Amino acid sequence: MKLPSLFSRAGHRSLPLVSSILSTFAALAISVSTGQEKDPKAPGPKPSNSSNEVKDQASPANSAKTTAAKENSVSEKADANKGKTAIATFGGGCFWCTEAVMERLEGVVDVKSGYMGGHVDHPTYEQVCQKDTGHVEVIQVTYDPGQITFDDLLDVFWQAHDPTTWDQQGADKGPQYRSVIFTHTPEQKLQAENSKKALNDSGKFSSPVVTEIRDASTFWEAEDYHQDFFKNNPNYGYCRVVISPKLKKLGFE
Repeated sequence: MKLPSLFSRAGHRSLPLVSSILSTFAALAISVSTGQEKDPKAPGPKPSNSSNEVKDQASPANSAKTTAAKENSVSEKADANKGKTAIATFGGGCFWCTEAVMERLEGVVDVKSGYMGGHVDHPTYEQVCQKDTGHVEVIQVTYDPGQITFDDLLDVFWQAHDPTTWDQQGADKGPQYRSVIFTHTPEQKLQAENSKKALNDSGKFSSPVVTEIRDASTFWEAEDYHQDFFKNNPNYGYCRVVISPKLKKLGFE
């Protein structure tokens, strides 16, 4: 949602190959390491002429009936949507980071790290890091729209990375780290476009938002060791120096 050097992902070749991300924390950490170069990587009733009917409609009993009917309607809709989920896919730098952020949101059912947008089937991490498969490191978020909306996810996405840098997040450089929203429905696409425009118009960033909005394609799940990386490796150097501070900044820790 990121050796020989303790804080870089590049030297992590005795485990499977790993990359780094977005923050000046990472850059600072790398600079004090061994110096090895890291891989870039919602109608009311009709009116009546009868005053008795009007009085009756306004009575507490009828108000209670109306309220009960509305509550039943809402309850029925909630029951109908219960158990339904939707999918959102985001690329915002190292998937370790974006995954760790999105997993902390109420209403998010599951988050998987993987690759999307490329032209090679079943890509490996090593292939993606070569920068010639066209894939982006992404997270696929399964969420309950009854608890959290796509717009809510977009708000967090914008805060969790820098959407003004092209093919780069912090110390991580390369097309696999670009900022992308892969949309699964026309509604998602419209929401993403409106959200991006609102962010640009807000003046929050001095540079324009360069985040791409693209139709979702095949999602290739990343290797097992990438899944829940922060959860499984909280004391790993990159996690302590990059991910933990990000979670604290966003109010998740």
